[in-house]
Amino acid sequence: MNATTVLATRYGRRLHTPDPDSDPALGQSLSHGPAGIALWHVENARCGAGSWEPVKTWLAAAARADVTATDSACLSYGAPALAYVLHAAGADGTARDRLDAATAALAHRRVAVGQARIRSGALPAFAEYDLLHGLTGIGAHLLHHTPGDDALAAVLGYLVALTRPVTVHGEQMPGWWCIHDPARRYTPGGHANFGMAHGITGPLALLAQAARRGVFVEGHMDAIATLTAWFDRWRQEGEGGPWWPETITRTEMATGRPHSTGPGRPSWCYGIPGISRALQLAALATADTGRQEAAENALAACLADPRQIDRITGTGLCHGTAGLFQTVWRTAQDARTLGLSVAADELTTVLESQAAEPDPGLLEGAAGQALALATAARGRPPASGWDAYLLIN
Repeated sequence: MNATTVLATRYGRRLHTPDPDSDPALGQSLSHGPAGIALWHVENARCGAGSWEPVKTWLAAAARADVTATDSACLSYGAPALAYVLHAAGADGTARDRLDAATAALAHRRVAVGQARIRSGALPAFAEYDLLHGLTGIGAHLLHHTPGDDALAAVLGYLVALTRPVTVHGEQMPGWWCIHDPARRYTPGGHANFGMAHGITGPLALLAQAARRGVFVEGHMDAIATLTAWFDRWRQEGEGGPWWPETITRTEMATGRPHSTGPGRPSWCYGIPGISRALQLAALATADTGRQEAAENALAACLADPRQIDRITGTGLCHGTAGLFQTVWRTAQDARTLGLSVAADELTTVLESQAAEPDPGLLEGAAGQALALATAARGRPPASGWDAYLLIN
């Protein structure tokens, strides 16, 4: 057993038994609760490295409270989160069917609200469309697990509509321009968000992933072109290679220049890695080898810049080393060049050296770290497809 496998097993031991005193409502959280931790055990079971008993234990903990399918449910919480785990486990039966039906109904309701908001000319909150809380996350689950459902077509149609400009007080703005600031506080100026977790990178990745799988709606490719043009417009050139701002304000939109003078941390959630993977996926969907190489080269330059890498201080999936590794590893599998595979190997060494997070959760804790290490150890795509949660596969 190599060192990476040993470490992955060690993380797994930290995720052995649910806390009986934890808040039952937290169970449905894919990001922070037992639902997400169950994915670690699902991956082990599907790889033959563990039994299905822990999966049952953690799913029971996840379902201690009534499962919510209200309009606040999303990929990170509630019926879609539990449906995601059951599909990753390859489960079938009445429980999964009910969750699928609830998720499809939720998608249609949330699309109807989003389309009505678009028709009204109002601006959205990013939780309407983003990956972690919005329709992009629900769409990611539908694409991977129930791609023939008309709910997926509804979500994709909504995202196409989102890419069309809106006119606010006589000024034309991108359709995804948020009515609030990045901290979700209402502000007259609003902002545009470039993140994979909360911004327009997630919708681009989902539209590209759907196109690669042969799932299209009217205006699909035009929407991809609109979004890639947005990233072309805001691509900056720095000493460490190309970069994009995390967010821009109305003033920055007017001047055409971001206030930031360089890239932020190279994380999955907001940084160059997540953006580069989405642009690579868009290039693969459109057979644009030039764009593909540009996206891969941007990621390679980022990884070669120690000033950027030193900004990574966390160890989890969201904004830490585990998410960086998994994103680089997935990008390398589709890359036209070999350099990203070498970078992924180097990141494996960093992963091995890091202590386990005290938080056991998936997005920012030990479960996510363990799953990334399992990818490194096995050298093949996750058997459960768990990282579809990050929209990178």
